[in-house]
Amino acid sequence: MTIRITWKRALAALLGLALLGMGLAWSGMINLAASSGHWAITDWFLHWAMRNSVRTHAAFTAPKDPADASGLVSAAGHFANSCAVCHGAPGQKPAPVMQAATPPAPDLSVNAREWTDKQLFWILQHGVKYTGMPAWAVQDRQDEVRRMVAFVRRLPGMTPAQYRALVAEASPAVDPDNCTGCHGKDGRGRGAPDIPILGGQSPEYLLAALKGYANGTRSSAVMQQVAMRMEPADMEAAARRFAAMPGLGAQPAGDAAAAQIVERGLPDKQLPACVSCHTPGKPYPVLAGQRASYIAARLRHWQGDKNIVDARKSHATMPVIARRIPKDMIDPIARYLAGNGGR
Repeated sequence: MTIRITWKRALAALLGLALLGMGLAWSGMINLAASSGHWAITDWFLHWAMRNSVRTHAAFTAPKDPADASGLVSAAGHFANSCAVCHGAPGQKPAPVMQAATPPAPDLSVNAREWTDKQLFWILQHGVKYTGMPAWAVQDRQDEVRRMVAFVRRLPGMTPAQYRALVAEASPAVDPDNCTGCHGKDGRGRGAPDIPILGGQSPEYLLAALKGYANGTRSSAVMQQVAMRMEPADMEAAARRFAAMPGLGAQPAGDAAAAQIVERGLPDKQLPACVSCHTPGKPYPVLAGQRASYIAARLRHWQGDKNIVDARKSHATMPVIARRIPKDMIDPIARYLAGNGGR
């Protein structure tokens, strides 16, 4: 007897299979315990699909320059705070409880070799569904992601001593939040070009910045991870401690064109003078004596970021202002503000 396949029969079969699947899921018979692991074919299929997805999306959406090796100190600090517990680190095993996940976090000293920089960038920025790999906490800080790509790329050849030197963990009794791991015991950022000098900054501004990172109105995955764990009293103490250190306040110096923008602005471009906001006594950061590389990097970030439209963000006005600065003047302005105390 021949059974003729019709559209009605095909749809009825598909509906029956769907109902069977829903009934199986409703019954609770499917074991979703992490301790049960995956079937080998399930594990293969999920990793195969993930690798294909990463390869395709990274090829079309990752930036052409996905790695920035100039910020290994801040990347290492964030890795120690957020990633090492799952992935381990040079000389440090991952937490057993995290390795009991399905799938367990990979050993990046091995796994990082399997991905290109663009693919690492995409994974770090967007995370991976159905795993414990989260997306980067803030999506508008590609500069932070690029620094982490460079750090992860170096993990396969990094020694425990090199890792400890980058992280520079302080004594919990002296620095419970390990601010000095990135900002240094002297508040000068350990010489890293992406870390600002905090010594001499206004304590009110530093406290406001920490509160902004903690509540998400300032954008930085690195700083949010630290600030959200600080009690208000700890924030106040850290702000006072760093503000009392020497550092900022150097006399700006440089070429006349940069001085014009900093001191008087460019009225024809509706660009206000930097000093109209960034002077002592105002609720904005002091820039005189700040590291030139840091100022330039932040200005370039704001120039390229056309997506900051949330008025709650403390830097909501800076992208608008930064885009009015001629691109060839960013470095001269940064060097002028740094003066004889900047880098």
